Amino acid sequence: MAEPLAKYYLLDTNILLHEPLAFLNFQEHHVVIPMVVLEELDAIKDRQKDVSRDARVAIRALEEALKDATPEQILDGVALSRVQGEHHAEGTLSIFPDYQLSQSDAVLSLTENDNRIIQAALELQRNKKPAKIILVTKDINMRLKAKGAGVKQVEDYRTDQLIDDIRYLSKGFYEFEGSFWEKVGAVTSEQSGRDTLHKVPRNLFEQVFQNEYVIDETHEFAAKVVAYDDQQVTLQDLGYERMMGYSAWGVHPKNIYQAMALQALLDPSLDMVILTGPAGSGKTLLALSAALEMIIEQGRYEKIIVTRNTPEIAESIGFLPGTEEEKMAPWLAAITDSLEVLHKNDESMESSLNYIMKKANIQFKSLNFMRGRSIQNAVVLLDEAQNLTASQLKTIITRCGTNTKLVVSGNLAQIDTYYLNALTSGLTYIVERFKDYPGSATVNLNGVVRSSLAQYAEENL
Repeated sequence: MAEPLAKYYLLDTNILLHEPLAFLNFQEHHVVIPMVVLEELDAIKDRQKDVSRDARVAIRALEEALKDATPEQILDGVALSRVQGEHHAEGTLSIFPDYQLSQSDAVLSLTENDNRIIQAALELQRNKKPAKIILVTKDINMRLKAKGAGVKQVEDYRTDQLIDDIRYLSKGFYEFEGSFWEKVGAVTSEQSGRDTLHKVPRNLFEQVFQNEYVIDETHEFAAKVVAYDDQQVTLQDLGYERMMGYSAWGVHPKNIYQAMALQALLDPSLDMVILTGPAGSGKTLLALSAALEMIIEQGRYEKIIVTRNTPEIAESIGFLPGTEEEKMAPWLAAITDSLEVLHKNDESMESSLNYIMKKANIQFKSLNFMRGRSIQNAVVLLDEAQNLTASQLKTIITRCGTNTKLVVSGNLAQIDTYYLNALTSGLTYIVERFKDYPGSATVNLNGVVRSSLAQYAEENL
């Protein structure tokens, strides 16, 4: 029986910025880092950008993997099994000396770094026959250039991609066609304190998750999954009308999806709530109103920390005048807009906003604030999360300490980061990773409630 051909994965710089330890995720295969990638990481590591930390982490990890190796061994490949930590890498890591490439033999101009990486892949194709050489990059245009230049296999980095079709992303609720009671047939109900629990057969659901909401088309039933096994599912009856009667800081749900979101936001047992949905579905307004309700009315938390990520923020924030909060203000206008909506009928809206900002201790922070900190007794509102990678979101989630609630919101149809799409976004990643975690809930807010114009644009543009 013939042995399978060896595979060499040549990594672009953006792969190591997307996930600094990516070179450990290729199992038994060989990983090659072009020298120009190290040069780009070196140029990035000292910039005033959020990605500079990822560059430094990648450099340190590569140094750890290659320490004590001779120059000859680094060119030939150093065994990754020697790297400590939780990983399954059994292949090798090598550095490709692309500075030795000759322009006379090159297909593309070597004055551009991307072209040097592509040419390195072509050199490996020639020198490593019949092994498979795969160039891995998140740059769509570079993938096209590489194929045009003759690289036989070019791929995106998909190790952190949990689903193949965004239509399969968990919505956080299960909707029965028609009436729930007609579908369910036999049911066992019991009272547990103030709650009514229904035990229904497990085979009614294709799949089921902890804290998943259950509704029906008749708008007569609304519940939440509190437990399940192979035989049955235990539902906490929330009551459709009761949910539609929820209120937080004067905000009432306009549809059942907003009602589910409010229920999750106000639930003290949930440490994280993920809100997805189109622009205008009410994600930011609901999150802010619930945060104000829990801090000012209920006294459950001490402050609101608002943060978000935008592609340009890392480059521009340092040049804006003022304090960190004043620098962040242009990117967090959605929060101030929502505050104005909540207090538009007040006698003096400006006085109300100033009072609320101080009373709720609302703080605008850049993502860099989250690194190395432990946040206590706070509601953290993370807006525009679709522009974050999985590793960036992990950094933020692990900062949340005692008595902290994290609300993550985003619209997967409005990704502004060049190297991310709906399938590889960190928002998609955590929705899938946390869909069965007892301390979190996800709600996809169907429908645009901002205006008929916004709804038409969302559906037709």
